[in-house]
Amino acid sequence: MAIAAVKLDIMSKTTPATLALAKTGFAFATATYDYDPDADRVGLQAAEAMGVSPSIVLKTLMAEVDGKPVCVVVPSDAEVNMKKLAAAFGGKAAHMMKPADAERLTGYKVGGISPFGQKKAVPTAVEELATLEDEIFLNGGQRGFQIRMKPDDLVAALGAKAADLIR
Repeated sequence: MAIAAVKLDIMSKTTPATLALAKTGFAFATATYDYDPDADRVGLQAAEAMGVSPSIVLKTLMAEVDGKPVCVVVPSDAEVNMKKLAAAFGGKAAHMMKPADAERLTGYKVGGISPFGQKKAVPTAVEELATLEDEIFLNGGQRGFQIRMKPDDLVAALGAKAADLIR
């Protein structure tokens, strides 16, 4: 589907995520959509609301590898493979972080977690298939608010690693 269908805003909102990303110097735009609090999967709902493929709308997940927090960014239509996640960070075991712990660590509400501007920076991995896309969307730090950028810029701006993370 065409990205042109998305309502793009030029810095219409300011969040810790957009402030942090602006400091990196990488180009980005923002987009808004009508967030559905009852949606089973926020990323899929965002893709549908914006009229774009779920493979280019990335979800930000917080997990723990060997008890240490990590941030994981994967396409919204994919699931993280915990063994691959652990291996990406040189660990033995991984599991998803409890929502309350993720909110406390990041400073964002679940459904609005961005990898940018978190209260405490943690190691981040981005699904390598996402880096093959021309552009991607990811949460801008608020429910219903997305950042649009190039995936290589995402990896560079976060100091993240691209890795095979999905099933």
